[in-house]
Amino acid sequence: MDNIYYKALKREYRHKIYTPFLDAIKDYDLINDNDKIAVCISGGKDSFLMAMCFKILEDNPLKNFNVEYILMDPGYKKEDLDNINKNAIALGINLQIFKTEIFKIAEKNEDKRCYLCAKMRRGALYTYAKELGCNKIALAHHKNDINETLLMSILYSGEIGGMRPVVDSVNFKDMKLIRPMYYVDEDDIINYSKELELDFLKYACFMTDGSTPCANSKRKTIKNIIRELDDNTKSVSKNIFKSYENVNLNKLNSYKIGKDKIDLVNKNRNDD
Repeated sequence: MDNIYYKALKREYRHKIYTPFLDAIKDYDLINDNDKIAVCISGGKDSFLMAMCFKILEDNPLKNFNVEYILMDPGYKKEDLDNINKNAIALGINLQIFKTEIFKIAEKNEDKRCYLCAKMRRGALYTYAKELGCNKIALAHHKNDINETLLMSILYSGEIGGMRPVVDSVNFKDMKLIRPMYYVDEDDIINYSKELELDFLKYACFMTDGSTPCANSKRKTIKNIIRELDDNTKSVSKNIFKSYENVNLNKLNSYKIGKDKIDLVNKNRNDD
């Protein structure tokens, strides 16, 4: 791990990528002794950077834990898989690749393609990770993903909801999903990739040409809105992220816990 890629991550980009990675792990207690974590790689910049952070952490462990680096092939094109393997070799990541037919199945369900694809991907990752004896899967959602998900939930689902840094699996007993890139800004990942001239997979969805997102991508729309609203200090992005832990129940009508809806209007009628 003394190549240029890891040197840059441990030096120039330490405070922008690796330190926020560590901070999320510490703040949310994402890794515990005796954990076996499946680090899930898609082939894109975010997951490969997360894998690199885990490689560094393995040499300087906070806890006594083990890692498996896995990649679920939902039906990638040969050139995409070649790209993934090339990057894995360059970065010294020993990938375990398992194949599925998810793209083929999702393609046949036109009305629910994206939903079905996402659900099957998550299930496949949990299943394979459990077969390897893992009790956690790590996904590479970064700060921008967190912000975009909150706004998407409000605008497209009529619900205030988002992504937590750690989630207990409902369908896979005693397994958790962790998001150690929770504090990392996507721009820093992009800048790192460009500076080190790493050509990661961009959009591997069968609905795209590989270089651009789906034309009807709601996430891309929200991403553009946030970028337009942000000033040089990224105050809008910072405030959206801050709102996750700054919910004022005095100014909301109700909230949900599971299927239970708790009314707030009649419980608290203090003036605004």
